[in-house]
Amino acid sequence: MDSISNEQFEEFVVEGIDAIPERFAKEIDNVVIVVEDRPTPQQRVELGLRHHAYLFGLYQGIPKTKRWSYNMALPDKVTIFKAEIMDVARSVEHVRQMVINTVWHEIGHHFGLSDAQIHAIERKNKNLLGGSETDD
Repeated sequence: MDSISNEQFEEFVVEGIDAIPERFAKEIDNVVIVVEDRPTPQQRVELGLRHHAYLFGLYQGIPKTKRWSYNMALPDKVTIFKAEIMDVARSVEHVRQMVINTVWHEIGHHFGLSDAQIHAIERKNKNLLGGSETDD
């Protein structure tokens, strides 16, 4: 697939944020969402990713379920990996759906949900996420 501009990709990230149901969106606290091309070699090693494995997004931080005495903490960080998504997307619309789903998935980790719990929610609420699942 041809590349899309950083601006268009970032618009998809904003769409992903806007697609988060209000009951969750109002509870998001101290999180920054950034776009990078690919995970660093260190991130790949820390996550135990195989050489050809794709990583669309990454949550780094302290989930809300584990925040005790949470003062003066750096923001949690959600990273969306543009080049990783572009490597597998088949169309601009597919990029859009993957980004929206990945934002939701990583915000799920902010709320303390595991990959299995997030995937169960995605399967149950396909309309919420446009019917497509992502890998963490």
